[in-house]
Amino acid sequence: MTKYIAFLRAINVGGHTVKMDHLRQLFESLGFSNVETFIASGNVIFEAKAGSTKALEKKIEACLREALEYEVATFIRTDTEVVEIAKHKPFPQSQLDAAGALNIGFLADPLDDAAKQKLMSLRTTVDDFHIHGREIYWLCKNKQSESKISNVAIEKALEVKSTLRGVNTIKKLAEKYASTLAG
Repeated sequence: MTKYIAFLRAINVGGHTVKMDHLRQLFESLGFSNVETFIASGNVIFEAKAGSTKALEKKIEACLREALEYEVATFIRTDTEVVEIAKHKPFPQSQLDAAGALNIGFLADPLDDAAKQKLMSLRTTVDDFHIHGREIYWLCKNKQSESKISNVAIEKALEVKSTLRGVNTIKKLAEKYASTLAG
């Protein structure tokens, strides 16, 4: 069995409220095992037979659309990928130390060159971006409230779905599962 983390968009935001025990039950109904949630913002850890993450994403999205009656974009990474994402250093340490926030945007697929250019055109004196694989690292140099960037702004510019998580959430997930990777 492979351990996966599903990053769900639009869970407990925008007027939608989903209880974590209900979310766990939905994942269990799909045949996944050892299902747990990590904070109430749409992070679900589960085990399933190794296979296509695209197929898993579609299966989860269909289940959630039927059960919750709205679209929930789903982005799956293995526990190993989450550890690597947390370890990645997208900016010099001095910039990371001085930043107001560092967020990681999860995408279904890597960006093409045109989308990369669009993202980089969003750079300002407050915001900077780094692209690595299927993730966008968004460095907000000041308070996030001073930025005009949001998940919606990124999606609109790139014309793709995404979901954002703070780097601390990703680091905590990685720490939680790093020990199981060593064994």
